[in-house]
Amino acid sequence: MINIIAHRGYWFDSAEKNTLTAFSRALENGFGIETDLRDLNGDLVISHDVPTIGAISASQLIALYQKYPISAHIALNIKSDGLHNLVHQFIADAMFQNVFVFDMAVPDMRDYLKNQIPTFTRFSEYETQPALLTDCKGVWLDAFESEWYGIDEIIFLLKQNKAVAIVSPELHGRQHLALWELIRAHELHHNDLVSICTDFPMQAKEYFDE
Repeated sequence: MINIIAHRGYWFDSAEKNTLTAFSRALENGFGIETDLRDLNGDLVISHDVPTIGAISASQLIALYQKYPISAHIALNIKSDGLHNLVHQFIADAMFQNVFVFDMAVPDMRDYLKNQIPTFTRFSEYETQPALLTDCKGVWLDAFESEWYGIDEIIFLLKQNKAVAIVSPELHGRQHLALWELIRAHELHHNDLVSICTDFPMQAKEYFDE
């Protein structure tokens, strides 16, 4: 079954993005979580933008995650270089059952791979040759301007036994239904290697469960 990943948690209002409330709501409903990691004064914190004092510590996410007996997918968007040692320890402490990192700079990606951290490479209209694809566990399939890819690109990746995390179009301000229809029409929603990162996790669950 397709893995539904709630973009910055399952939030009802934009102010809830990347908050413990949104993360808790996602886990309560069985959804995975995509969130952003940076460092502040030597500690790992959750923040999309440059963090300030008071940012949620990564350890708070660990405590929350461990309250729920589910194997939710955790997608860690690496927003700063040089965090691989901190992230490695964070993942070990959390004992995530399904986790991957993505979006770091390519030179930085090599350190994540050397530390055997599950890593996804990016594939988009601007990154037409996914870096270090052979070594990566999966692909973060993105489309900034329009859905430039089709079913052939997704099948190509799946045949290489790569997990594929598809960015739903609403994350870039576009309508999502056509892409969701493509996924369902080709029965990708029955493939455990396929995930979708969405701002509408509950709608996605209802749509793909039909």
